[in-house]
Amino acid sequence: MRKLAAEFIGTFALIFAGTGAIVINEASSGAITHVGIALTFGLVVLAMIYTLGDVSGAHLNPAVTLGFWAARRFPGREIFGYVTAQISGALLASLVLKFLFPADKNLGATHPAGTAAQSFILEFILTFILMLVILNVSTGAKEKGITAGIAVGAVIALEALFAGPICGASMNPARSLAPALASGNLRDLWIYLLAPVLGALAAVTGCFCIRENCCSANSTNCK
Repeated sequence: MRKLAAEFIGTFALIFAGTGAIVINEASSGAITHVGIALTFGLVVLAMIYTLGDVSGAHLNPAVTLGFWAARRFPGREIFGYVTAQISGALLASLVLKFLFPADKNLGATHPAGTAAQSFILEFILTFILMLVILNVSTGAKEKGITAGIAVGAVIALEALFAGPICGASMNPARSLAPALASGNLRDLWIYLLAPVLGALAAVTGCFCIRENCCSANSTNCK
């Protein structure tokens, strides 16, 4: 239960701060800026890894949880609980933002600026890179320590900086699902549910291509 509570709180913080930055940027006529939004996502993930990494691993992302499972670092019996906690925390954050900013119609939801195929490919590649970094800096199925916090937070901020204006740089099904449900705008949601999961799973194959012990490096959780 402590692990699930940590995933719930961590994902709540991620969505509240990250999508909250988007909502407040719109409400303040661009005071935060795109750069500020990207940095907010990166910094809140960094903070949550330092805060919760030694408890639950600070996955905060169903795609990451599935990636750890595919790499045989995370037991399958815990997937449902983790994903449920992540989506619940994200949804609560979006509902709080809806209460605070009732005039906002999107609540930071992700939508393609171009074609669906363009955003799908971008989300796949962005999540591939993110998961590859996570697999190489984490201990077992836990993102914890100075290296993991800086590396993962930095790659999220980096990818949001250059790809955010086109695809939203979600890389996280819970991050896209929650504001879509809270706002009632489900347009193109399938992109942000499917592409990150496929990208994370592909990253596991990429990790095995460059490291023989991708599944067991620094890990006591190989199954």
